[in-house]
Amino acid sequence: MQTYAIGDIHGQFNLLQHAFELIEADRAREGSAESPVVVLGDLCDRGPNSAGVIGHLYDRQAAGENLIVLKGNHDRMFSIFLDDPFGRDPRLRAEFTWMHPRLGGPETLASYGIREPANRPTAQVHAEALAAVPAAHRSWLAQLPGYHRRGDAIFVHAGLRPGVPLETQTEDDLLWIRADFLNDPRDHGALVVHGHTAIDAPNHYGNRLNLDSSAGYGGPLSTAVIEGRKAWLLTEKGRVPLG
Repeated sequence: MQTYAIGDIHGQFNLLQHAFELIEADRAREGSAESPVVVLGDLCDRGPNSAGVIGHLYDRQAAGENLIVLKGNHDRMFSIFLDDPFGRDPRLRAEFTWMHPRLGGPETLASYGIREPANRPTAQVHAEALAAVPAAHRSWLAQLPGYHRRGDAIFVHAGLRPGVPLETQTEDDLLWIRADFLNDPRDHGALVVHGHTAIDAPNHYGNRLNLDSSAGYGGPLSTAVIEGRKAWLLTEKGRVPLG
């Protein structure tokens, strides 16, 4: 059972296009045209073209491709802003808002054509955002699933609360957990394929596979293929084993 996975995109539309090119090349070599693609969330923020990323993934799903797009914490923060410009994600640190430069919200709004979103009245920026973001995309973002299970792999944005059944995991943990998951060596009943915690290169830790290779900070976007609990990074030269 083979599944492709794409790490945190963060508005890097050109890197996303290249990721799909790598997948198509691998499909041609391996004969796996029906294998699904799972995107691990954080479609938006920091990068220059979040609007392009969201629109592209929405269109591919609408065209019937075997594509699962998961919700990341940045995607949830974007949805919260669209619902209420003064709303806050409950897991966001008190000193930050989605519009803080470290979070990357202004870059997302700018990609939709909003002029100087960080330097104008919030209510005005919000009204323009509602007009600029297609209603279908807004609804799609809000309804993205928190995880996907396939065979011996669980795909999720941030990770799992150790010891909690998959069906009772909270969205807060699925989108935000770090230390309690990252530092736990136990087997989770499947290989957990995740992003959220930026590292220099994808790494297979035995019980989990982190595919966030820092695209949101100028790094590459990692794309992998998972078979059982084994994984390979897709490159121009083919598959490179992970782990």
